[in-house]
Amino acid sequence: MPLFVFAALIMVEIDQLVKSWALNELKDLRTLPIIGDVFHLTYVENRGAAFSLFSQFDSRWIFVALACVITVVILVLLQKKVMQTQLGQWSLVLIAAGAVGNAIDRVIHGFVVDLFDFRLIHFPVFNVADIFICTGGVLFVLYVMFQHKEKEEQPPKEAAKLTEEDEQTISEQAHEE
Repeated sequence: MPLFVFAALIMVEIDQLVKSWALNELKDLRTLPIIGDVFHLTYVENRGAAFSLFSQFDSRWIFVALACVITVVILVLLQKKVMQTQLGQWSLVLIAAGAVGNAIDRVIHGFVVDLFDFRLIHFPVFNVADIFICTGGVLFVLYVMFQHKEKEEQPPKEAAKLTEEDEQTISEQAHEE
């Protein structure tokens, strides 16, 4: 588990460094074309969920609480080794890292900094944490579809079979009464 925690912390740090750059350098530019009308780096303050969903509501603390709950549940699942494979375990690490990265933004700024803008397909602007969450989600689905094995139900333990000697002892005790 220490490897997973260390990896998640590295992922959160990468996310925060990219967002810090966007706050300090990209905010004033608003948008920086990288590939013509295909891909820009565009500064967006996202007050909603992934891809600006629910941005019309002041849901900052709800999302922070949700991220905390998700992270605690994931830590428990990793600690108890519920996921049997590396794919399942890493899917959870990615989701937790993304949730924590976006929660940090919400606590510090009151919004999440988004910057990756694929204009060719008119996709919502997103960030590194969103990439972690989505990648983790896809890996989790693959884990469930191809690697997750339900624990087979164990048949109830059969009553201990009595030996002839045990049966004779019980029979003798019953006759004595």
